[in-house]
Amino acid sequence: MIRLGIDPYAPDGDEARRLAEQELQDPRYADAKPTWFDYLAEDVAEFIGSLFSPDTGQQVGNVALIIVTVVIIAALITVLILWGRPRASRRVKRRETDLLGERDRRTAAQLRADAARSARDGDWDAATVLRFRALARALLERDIIDPAPGATAQAIARDAAVVFTAHRVDLTAAAGAFDDVRYLRHPASEQSYRALADLDDRLASLRPAVPEAVPA
Repeated sequence: MIRLGIDPYAPDGDEARRLAEQELQDPRYADAKPTWFDYLAEDVAEFIGSLFSPDTGQQVGNVALIIVTVVIIAALITVLILWGRPRASRRVKRRETDLLGERDRRTAAQLRADAARSARDGDWDAATVLRFRALARALLERDIIDPAPGATAQAIARDAAVVFTAHRVDLTAAAGAFDDVRYLRHPASEQSYRALADLDDRLASLRPAVPEAVPA
């Protein structure tokens, strides 16, 4: 006996479940399923939309401020890494560069000691060259001068005279004594060496003066 209102061809519960599972296994349903990228894009879009929501106007300002602050801090850190090297590191690097035509890593104190040994041996030529190098190295170590590569003794004397104006004449004479021995092969004397050593000692005990501004 067939009940009225019931489709005799309709599957029962178990049969309907089996048919549904079989249908869902069709590849076209798997292709239509959202991927992880779709979910990510949706989340990003919702976040950006929330920033411009009227209800979060104050939060937008706070977020923007945080972003700008982070960018500025990152830029400052980059600048410090690239150019903000400690002064001590700059001094070490300067000792590795050419000084008066030669690559010399000795400190001012080491050059003075070597000059004193040459003076005790009566080698005034070597003592003079070493003592002027010590004078120049000391100015570099104190960040008083920053000569260009290949700077001459006269150029170093002129740069130092900008700070030690009262010793301009003595600095020029010291550079001349160095050039006479180093390049002109004129013999140095004990007197010229003593004058150079005295100048080096005086400059080492002086505080550099700030150059006066040139009127516009």
